[in-house]
Amino acid sequence: MIIVLVGQFSWVCARERVRIIPVPASVEWRKGEYKAAIHGAPEVWLREQVEVVVSPDRMRFPSDESYRLEVSPAGIRVEARHEKGHFYGLQTLAQLMKVSRSGVMRIPSVRIADSPRFAYRGLMLDVSRHFYPKAFILKQLDAMARYKLNTLHLHLTDAAGWRLQIDRYPLLTEVAAWRTHREWKPWWNGDRNYLHRDTPGAQGGFYSKDDMREIIRYAAERHITIIPEIEMPGHSEEVLAVYPELSCTGMPYHHGEFCPGKDTTLAFIKNVLTEVMDLFPSRFIHIGGDEANKSSWEKCADCQARIHDHGLHNEKELQSWFVSQVGSFLRQNGRRLLGWDEIIEGGIPAGATVMSWRGEGGGAAALLTGQHAAIMSPGEYCYLDAYQDAPHTQPEAIGGFTPLEKIYSYEPFGTVAHRVDRDSMLGVQANLWTEYVSAEAHAETMLWPRAMALSEIGWSKAENKSYSLFRKAALREVDYLKAMAYRPFELKNELGNRPAAKSRVSHKALGKRVAYLAPYAKVYAAGGDSALTDGWRGGWTYGDGRWQGFISPRRLELVIDLDQVTRLKSVALDFIQSEGAEVYLPAGFTVEISEDGESYTRLYHQQFEVVKTGAVAFRTCEWKGRARARFVKISAQSSKELGGWIFTDEVIVE
Repeated sequence: MIIVLVGQFSWVCARERVRIIPVPASVEWRKGEYKAAIHGAPEVWLREQVEVVVSPDRMRFPSDESYRLEVSPAGIRVEARHEKGHFYGLQTLAQLMKVSRSGVMRIPSVRIADSPRFAYRGLMLDVSRHFYPKAFILKQLDAMARYKLNTLHLHLTDAAGWRLQIDRYPLLTEVAAWRTHREWKPWWNGDRNYLHRDTPGAQGGFYSKDDMREIIRYAAERHITIIPEIEMPGHSEEVLAVYPELSCTGMPYHHGEFCPGKDTTLAFIKNVLTEVMDLFPSRFIHIGGDEANKSSWEKCADCQARIHDHGLHNEKELQSWFVSQVGSFLRQNGRRLLGWDEIIEGGIPAGATVMSWRGEGGGAAALLTGQHAAIMSPGEYCYLDAYQDAPHTQPEAIGGFTPLEKIYSYEPFGTVAHRVDRDSMLGVQANLWTEYVSAEAHAETMLWPRAMALSEIGWSKAENKSYSLFRKAALREVDYLKAMAYRPFELKNELGNRPAAKSRVSHKALGKRVAYLAPYAKVYAAGGDSALTDGWRGGWTYGDGRWQGFISPRRLELVIDLDQVTRLKSVALDFIQSEGAEVYLPAGFTVEISEDGESYTRLYHQQFEVVKTGAVAFRTCEWKGRARARFVKISAQSSKELGGWIFTDEVIVE
């Protein structure tokens, strides 16, 4: 058995009762401690000191990952039915061990019985938008093992670059892995060209098969499975730039979707997946399946012929047919298809497992069939590319606000707990998309400690969770990671949500009726018709359920009825800008008043220049003065150049 003890030991008080991450199922603290002097390498010492016991008892060890750890003054014992359990027992031990500066190790006496809640506890790293070297991947595997995460999903292909050696198609790594800019943002906003790897200034990279074999081996030693993702049928601009015959028109730099109407497309996919399966031993092969733009299929004779020949009704069913063909090929080779929740559109392919990212709906739909499994990964809770603290304190991110506490609050079963086979809910996954994360240090800051919260969701019983206790332990683990040369987010400096959002505000329009002359968008309704007079202001992200969004041609136009003529001193609204989502500050803001609701007088009008800064921005638009009115009409207009959404959170009338 390979025993890998990840990392070193802590320099803290030996008598402290350590809160483990993820929290075990059962912890019984006992009197006394185990004490010994460490001689030589900790890993060697551990093998000599710990009694490792194999037990076939499936009642006491329901999972291969289950373990029992007992520490007493007489010794240390780890019992499990499989070496995975022994390994996880040792990771728990690593968080309990305290070493003095003189090399004396102390462990408090304890009895732990532990088993995971979910079998799948994953982390996804996008290595297409920005390529990360092998050493970085290996380093993250060490941290994953410490927190009992057992799956690393690598997003290996996307428009920004193909990252895996495929012998049969050399242009994928000779050209499609290299681009004109190192940073994704200027490349995406520019010409989006690819370069031959020998071109001076070419930016990118890929993993050779030997690189990937080393990553897979290193992960396996830590009982982590590597799942490859090969995107199809969408997100494939890089492939179609070098093999344009696989697109609908055969023209390079025109498409992001494969042509499912061509037999050559399926042949290419099968050839690539054959090499992928030869390399990766994982049960699952992820095929993406998300965000495919089907407009080219509507005009493609090959696609329309495929629809006709197979009795399909539309392009959604064509995608389902295509994914089913891929899934059938994978099953013939002893593998299972895993895809983002769009694969359910047009019918869920046989044997497919759904990874639900657009909320929980896709995963729930799969589970409720009784024939499909699901992994929950909703963007609201599990996307680590969002800001984790006040945006002005952080490097640029895609937007949003997903702090540690928000992730920790996630409950995977949601509303389907009593209606599904619990064994079909495989687990949970956090995802780090890297459009705005180019540096290794930044990636580690986005990953840790938030991935620890995901580990506890996936491993620990819901009733054992406590955010206050978890946060205290996470502060300790942040210090540990820093000592091990990681760059985690400094949790002790966390500011938290936008100050205005932390308490309810009282004002003269509170609870008053709002008449919308231009509708709010249903997908960003916040609290509906009462959202802008409920006293609750928005936080750092427009998607937090308090900001209300407007996208109709007139954008924002509404009237508030104060019930009676009222003395006014100010009317103020806050607006938010988040460029990644095309949410912009208003270019014009107007306040009008009326006593009868028929005849209005303009009190205030202001034009603004709206500019892209790359940062989340806020603006308060406010009239101040003296007036009397019952009705207050407010309008806000978008920039003619930028367009986009307008979001506001509360109309504050004083």
